Amino acid sequence: MNPYVRSVKPQDNYCLLLTFDNGEKRIFDLKPYLGRPVFTKLKSESLFKTVRIVSGSVEWQGEIDLSYDTLYLESKAVQSIPSQGKKTLGTIPIQKKKSHARIVVK
Repeated sequence: MNPYVRSVKPQDNYCLLLTFDNGEKRIFDLKPYLGRPVFTKLKSESLFKTVRIVSGSVEWQGEIDLSYDTLYLESKAVQSIPSQGKKTLGTIPIQKKKSHARIVVK
């Protein structure tokens, strides 16, 4: 069984920053889903940003939701790093390849 979502923060470019109840932070990219009929309404940024947690998953108004299994399995792990000039931590999604890890900065 995959972990439940504990917190969600909408990001730019239709991505969600998720924290799961096992402590992992992951980025979920919603763009591949926006062409599916049930998710087309989320192209509206104002609606996309209304995301909330319900029973360990995420949902939006209008009965649009994603299960915690999909969110966990289809998201990318995030590594915390120090931000330049600030004492807070930033995040970078990491995409693993067979021979090495590639860091993607958005």
